[in-house]
Amino acid sequence: MANTSLERLAKEARACTHCAHALPHGTRPVLQVGTGAKILIAGQAPGRKVHESGVPFDDASGDRLRDWMGVDRPTFYDAERVAILPMGFCYPGTGKSGDLPPRPECARLWRHQMLEQLPNIELTLVIGGYAMDWHLPGRAEKTLTETVRNWRDYPPGVLPLPHPSPRNNIWLKKNDWFEADLLPVLRGKVAAIMARAS
Repeated sequence: MANTSLERLAKEARACTHCAHALPHGTRPVLQVGTGAKILIAGQAPGRKVHESGVPFDDASGDRLRDWMGVDRPTFYDAERVAILPMGFCYPGTGKSGDLPPRPECARLWRHQMLEQLPNIELTLVIGGYAMDWHLPGRAEKTLTETVRNWRDYPPGVLPLPHPSPRNNIWLKKNDWFEADLLPVLRGKVAAIMARAS
């Protein structure tokens, strides 16, 4: 399967039912990939609204993420510019304090194969703790806040970010350095990549 084309691999991933027994709302893998993609968004897992629409980041979190990146919807949803691979492709359901963790099976079944088929990635946005644990193994700090605060310590092609969910409004208010220091860098990197790609 290592030599499978990205298109075929994505089709297989979207048809995956491996975790059907553990997903209260059923399977609906949501991802976006294209071999020309320059930016990889490594998020957590789709939320309820995304599960219903089948469109990644088709919610308030997506509005904020696009604002953080400085891109419009057509650019964001151009798979030849932006790949979106959450740690879990399906909506895991809701727990007591928000959405449940992404199912771990996705990473084992699909992640390495997908990333091998994305040779042009220049910038990876690592969103949330689960994505940080996978993309920054042994390098993430003890807390998400510390990891994001120390974004300069990671390779220039990797930026750790908090989740853009409205649930993080308090975090954003407490950590005003994020908007002052990191967001201009993020927007600058994205703009430079898009300019080279056009």
